[in-house]
Amino acid sequence: MTLRTVCALCALLLMAGCATTSSEPVSRTPEALAKEAEEFQSSQRYEDAIAQWKKVRESYASPELTTLAEINIADAQFNNGAYIESAASYEEFRKLHPSHEKAAYALYRQGLSYYMQIHGIDTDQTPVTNTVTMFESFLRIYPTSVYAKDVRDKLEICRMKQVEYEVYVARFYFRTDRYNAAIKRLEEALKKYPRSPVHDETLFILGKSQILSGEKAKGRETFQRLFTEYRTSKYVDEARKFLDKNF
Repeated sequence: MTLRTVCALCALLLMAGCATTSSEPVSRTPEALAKEAEEFQSSQRYEDAIAQWKKVRESYASPELTTLAEINIADAQFNNGAYIESAASYEEFRKLHPSHEKAAYALYRQGLSYYMQIHGIDTDQTPVTNTVTMFESFLRIYPTSVYAKDVRDKLEICRMKQVEYEVYVARFYFRTDRYNAAIKRLEEALKKYPRSPVHDETLFILGKSQILSGEKAKGRETFQRLFTEYRTSKYVDEARKFLDKNF
């Protein structure tokens, strides 16, 4: 082999080595990944943000950076509409960091994650129950939080939904002449949610169910409560007409 051939081969090997080296991905620092994740999150590229934050979390660069990644993963999931995932992520954050300054925020957002899963009255009511549980817990632990007012407002909405669901089921019982089942459901609703503003319909259906089941005295008492507590309700006139027809 001539010297010229050897030199040519060496040059080719050197070029191949340089090409291989230049094509290899340059490893980025966790700080650089975090910055990129923040940029993705700001531009609403939530899937990309989640992927980058997970790399930051898995780098174990520092407790502070890991914690930042955990809460931002939950936020990106929430903002992306992945409420089941965000609820789990916020809960995990609270378990890992119960005394963290973001613990109240995480509990609030966990409740919001359940709240955002609430749909129609004829669907699974588990999200309503979960929201009530989270928000009641929040108010016990953080009664003076900046999030407390919003929690109270949404909690009131959920409690109204719970009453509406009980009435929804009672209506079905009433339509199918299962008056005792309707009575039981409505009496429990009155006992469990005594201050609900939507109990005018509760009392109206309860009174009718009691009268049609043979408990006329109780039915009249229930209607009298409707007349006293909900004077402007649309059910007042309907109840009076029902009494005229059945007495």
